Amino acid sequence: MAPVRSEVSSQGDDAAALSDSVPTPRRGGRPSRAEAEQLGERILDVATDLFLTQGYGATSIEAIAQRAQISKRTFYHRFDDKAVLFGAVVHRIIARLRPPAGVSLVEGADLQEFLQRLAAIILRAALSPQAIALHRLIVAESARFPHLAAVVARQGATDEAISLVAGVLGSEARAGNLALDNPTFAAQQFLHMVMAVPQRRAMGLGSPMSPGEIDAWPRDVVDLFLYGCRGRARP
Repeated sequence: MAPVRSEVSSQGDDAAALSDSVPTPRRGGRPSRAEAEQLGERILDVATDLFLTQGYGATSIEAIAQRAQISKRTFYHRFDDKAVLFGAVVHRIIARLRPPAGVSLVEGADLQEFLQRLAAIILRAALSPQAIALHRLIVAESARFPHLAAVVARQGATDEAISLVAGVLGSEARAGNLALDNPTFAAQQFLHMVMAVPQRRAMGLGSPMSPGEIDAWPRDVVDLFLYGCRGRARP
């Protein structure tokens, strides 16, 4: 006959099984890589919201730390000062507005199609809510904080886009397809044509563009730009 287990022994076994099933709480110390990344994203989320809604000058490190539920010591462990944090915020905004890495603008496209693809991507990014809010911030506070515009220029993709467009225009000019002496100047004007008026209207300087106007804008800009460069009447 098998031995009968005592009630005390049974309770002890149940407690041991329960102890094995409950995860052991993580001890104090340095956070894991995943925890550190989550904390960094939380700080950037909070800072982005405060910068874009309250402005750069009105946003304090204390307010960021309080809303992110961290100490100022933790903040300074990650960012030297508010200006460095602002640069990280701008970098993340612009990185999220970039097209996916696998998107090819040049492959299989002639000059007109390439410019229309690029113009559509730039326009969509320029009219995104965060891009408009960032533009408002720079316009409103660049006089008090001149370094803000420099941060956006440094983190932005404008120079990269100018270089890309100028390279393509230069190749077309050398092939005799465009009458251009200064491809870089032409590329700068192209980007201005794509962004300036739509952004101004989105900021309230005129009525916002309708979805139909936004859809037609890249095509109309490219038509005007290319036929001006070619120096002949549109057929």
